[in-house]
Amino acid sequence: MLSEQLKGNIHFLKSVNSWEEAITESAAPLLDDGSITPEYVEDMIENVHKNGPYIVIVPGIAMPHAKNEGGVVKTGISLLKLEEAVPFPENKKVNLLFTLAAEDTSGHLDLISDLSSLLIEDEVREKLEQANSEEEILDLLQTVE
Repeated sequence: MLSEQLKGNIHFLKSVNSWEEAITESAAPLLDDGSITPEYVEDMIENVHKNGPYIVIVPGIAMPHAKNEGGVVKTGISLLKLEEAVPFPENKKVNLLFTLAAEDTSGHLDLISDLSSLLIEDEVREKLEQANSEEEILDLLQTVE
């Protein structure tokens, strides 16, 4: 499930200079393990330039993703947690970025659905905000999956 896919794909940074850098950093584990290509990162950034900050799904949390136009090699998810929130367009401040990469539309929807069902819970969001290690985040996800 989600916790299994996130294992090894969670990282923490103090801050970034822009939302574009936040998306790039959040996608780094997927790029490093060959799940996505650099073009997919560009597609996610272009998505926000074109469509606005719709990827900010709840206050503080963004879900960068894009249509797979050859940039996704295999389905995956990564998480970047920022100590200092970064402003997205329309001044939507974000400090958690769950980057989604899906080979096909159904995989994409499954990931979004799993993640959304977790993030609508205030308690889960608060615990994610407070987590300081990959282990804490994975333990939290396993208890709610």
